[in-house]
Amino acid sequence: MVLFRPLALLLALVVADRHCLPWSVSISERQGPGAVFQSLSLNCSSHVPTLKLLRVRPPTTFFDALNLSVTTWQGTYMGKLTLNNTARLDTLAVSHYELQLQVTCGTLVMEGPLSVDVQRDPDHIQCAGRFISPVIQVPETVTPGARLYTLLLPDLRLQGAQINITSAQDPPHFPGPFSIDGQGWLQAPAQGLSGQAPKTFRLHVLVTWGAGRSCGGTLTVRVLSAPSGRVSFPERHRSITIPEDLVPGSEVVQVQARGLDVRYEILSPAPCPFFSIGPADGVIRTTGPLDLALAPGAAVTVLQVKAFERLQPWASVQLELTVNVTPVNRWPPRCHPALLVTQVPETVPVGTVLSTFTCADRDSPASTLDYQLRFHGPPGLPSLCLSGRALKVNATLDCDTPGACFQLAASVLVFDGGQPPMTTEVPVLVTVTPVNEFSPACAPRVFRVREDAGPRTLLGSVAGTDRDYPHDRVQYSSPGGSATFAVDHLSGEVRLLGPLDYEQQRLHRLTVLVTDQRGDRDAAHRRSGSCTVTIEVEDVNDHAPECEPPFQELTIHTSPGRSSEVTKVSCRVPQEPQRLAFSYSIVGGNSQSRFSLRGAVLVHSDGAAGPPLLEQPRTYELLIRAADAGPSAPHLSTTATVIVHVVPWRASTAATSTHRATVPSAGTPLLVTDTEAFWQPEPWFVAALTVTGALLLWTLGWILSGLLRGSARGLQTPSKPAQALRLSSIRGTEGSAEGSTEAPKTETQQAPSSIMGLHFDGRAQDARTGRDYLFSTRTGARRWL
Repeated sequence: MVLFRPLALLLALVVADRHCLPWSVSISERQGPGAVFQSLSLNCSSHVPTLKLLRVRPPTTFFDALNLSVTTWQGTYMGKLTLNNTARLDTLAVSHYELQLQVTCGTLVMEGPLSVDVQRDPDHIQCAGRFISPVIQVPETVTPGARLYTLLLPDLRLQGAQINITSAQDPPHFPGPFSIDGQGWLQAPAQGLSGQAPKTFRLHVLVTWGAGRSCGGTLTVRVLSAPSGRVSFPERHRSITIPEDLVPGSEVVQVQARGLDVRYEILSPAPCPFFSIGPADGVIRTTGPLDLALAPGAAVTVLQVKAFERLQPWASVQLELTVNVTPVNRWPPRCHPALLVTQVPETVPVGTVLSTFTCADRDSPASTLDYQLRFHGPPGLPSLCLSGRALKVNATLDCDTPGACFQLAASVLVFDGGQPPMTTEVPVLVTVTPVNEFSPACAPRVFRVREDAGPRTLLGSVAGTDRDYPHDRVQYSSPGGSATFAVDHLSGEVRLLGPLDYEQQRLHRLTVLVTDQRGDRDAAHRRSGSCTVTIEVEDVNDHAPECEPPFQELTIHTSPGRSSEVTKVSCRVPQEPQRLAFSYSIVGGNSQSRFSLRGAVLVHSDGAAGPPLLEQPRTYELLIRAADAGPSAPHLSTTATVIVHVVPWRASTAATSTHRATVPSAGTPLLVTDTEAFWQPEPWFVAALTVTGALLLWTLGWILSGLLRGSARGLQTPSKPAQALRLSSIRGTEGSAEGSTEAPKTETQQAPSSIMGLHFDGRAQDARTGRDYLFSTRTGARRWL
């Protein structure tokens, strides 16, 4: 035996034509007694299934004739659900029924619900209820023109039906005509019914609508004697409150009147769309959903409830019952956005709206909602505020302090006014992003460096500052570049690249560009600043003095016991013309200490007193050292050569002097200065020349021996230009030693007239006599020493 599980309708209820479970069935109110409203099939093997109706909500007898026809089709039992003979469906009275069914298959018993929805039929108007042959009992004390009865015709207004009383109402039997309006309200005659008891009035009513469609019926009005006053309510007005979530058929309230065998009915509103009353027990129940969102008119309903005795209907009393339906908070507010995640720059102005929340309550769309902001962090002054439904920036956002760039976490709480109150929480996360607000800066610096400092020498560093966080995260550079100085792009250290020269440039100015490094991908967002670094070059004594001329040769005539100025040494530093302080000293050639220095002036002193002794002329080769003086270190020096030919004083000297200068009687010597330049070859040049000559001699041999001797004589004998410039005294005495001793004297005397303009750039020794001489490489002229 196989039976479907309960939720397979309940045991396998399947609609024959759809092959699925009929959890909910919709039928038209047009369906009449005996109508089949659903076909079912049950799968039950080895047994004959049975179907039973356990209960119906709201209670009714319309479904009591629920039967199952035991017929089989392809092994499945088929059945039909039908309405009983008294069923009259009215969607205005009850629009929804809940049936609890029970199916038995052998020993297995299953239960399940079946929902039946009654659908309105606009084209269906029925003459229902007491309109068929009702008897309306009214007391003779009824108010003239009072409403006696309401003809229940569904969709009466929608169809534009017309209702008329077609029977005669002539006096004296009728005190006046009864009337019925388009809403089906039967009203008492304007003359009232006083004294008409116990008369009975029969009224024929015709209802017409559409194109020739109509229905009719008879209303019987029986006038009763004045009520005995035995039926009464404890109170004539009553108000109750119920929630909107009551299901159809739920008990609202029970009204009870004092009297004998009392019956109850609702006089108005007629028809009553939401409530019905039990005729015997006076229990008022709901007939449909009370959803205020779908049916706002259900919020307040005023019921006119009539209580009367069953055997004496004219003995009646009315109760005004006000039913207030309160909304039930079933749904929390729904908000848009449901989650707010955004980011703002730190420069966003205070009061900027970040988002506006739109929330609605499904339970009460027109209700007012309450918004509150709950701030979670960071601690301190709340940076956000809620103005109505708008979330705004409440304080200045600053990312330029450590830890200040943060995420703002908060929640927007939305409260509705229902019972129980329900709340919706909208999480808010606002990320504050940094903005490059400030340009970096650096302070001007002054560095001092010696001019002899080597490459990579550290001069100092530039400290750049940036108020944006992270602070002082900058990069250094020198716009345009510099060949002398370099700036480290990370540390800001300034180092020396090339040589410095105090004499050429004492002050250097270097522009340092400071650029912030905030990681911006777009270089346009970066900021920069600059400052000037001044480098002062400190002077270092790195140039030795130069004396002009570096070589001097002169002849002086001395007088016994007198001192005479020989020459003045002139030295300077061409690279430093401002340096004028020098110290002078004789470091060589000052035999017998005949010479001394007075500052830069060379002085000869003859210490012998009395008549001069016969002395031979002497030649002194003095080396004078000139050193710079002053605080500069180190002290550099150079050496100047001064050759002085000292001629002792003689009487004939003045007469035979070739200078043609008269010596004063006072014995003041005549000082003749002859400055000559000479060339002294480098040792390597001499060696190279010697090797070359030896190779030539070895190659030519005896073939060139004669030519070699002639060349040697040519080297030993001055050239013709030199011969012409030599002194005549030298030409006559070259072959003798005596002539050798007289040569210096004669040359000294002839120097002013013939040799003053010569430039000697070499020095050599005569191979034959062994004497030293100066020579000119341009002219070949010689000058004996």
